[in-house]
Amino acid sequence: MADKALIEKAKKIFENFLSKQGSRKTPERFSVIDELYSLPEDEHMDVEGLFLSMRNKGYTISRATIYNTLDLLVESGLAVKHQFKDKVALYEQALTYKHHDHHVCNQCRKIREFSDPKINEIKEETGRSFQSAITSHSLVLYGNCEIENCENLQEF
Repeated sequence: MADKALIEKAKKIFENFLSKQGSRKTPERFSVIDELYSLPEDEHMDVEGLFLSMRNKGYTISRATIYNTLDLLVESGLAVKHQFKDKVALYEQALTYKHHDHHVCNQCRKIREFSDPKINEIKEETGRSFQSAITSHSLVLYGNCEIENCENLQEF
């Protein structure tokens, strides 16, 4: 179930962002927040998935509005955009975002999130060796599905 307080907080941040940008505050833009922040925290959604979900719920919104709104949400820090290998861009909510890395199966396309303190140690050591204050990183591991009878397995 969606955390209504979190959605309202996201909307307030977005409203302030749009005001500073001099952009319009349309109901359609705020409906994208409703949809994105109603997803489970670890779920990634593409534009088409958001579009279909919103249409099924009775929203009248174009794909272009969803694309443009997602770009604004990324710019405002309310969404994170990922581009995994040959997949379309996927988005996840960022307000409660805790840094994590991803494992993507080459065969079943399932995306799994993970965190490992050893990766942070590597990041810190690399920063020291390059005399750089590393502020972020992105790690995606790709592998082949070995799950017996995987329900997501696709034939290529």
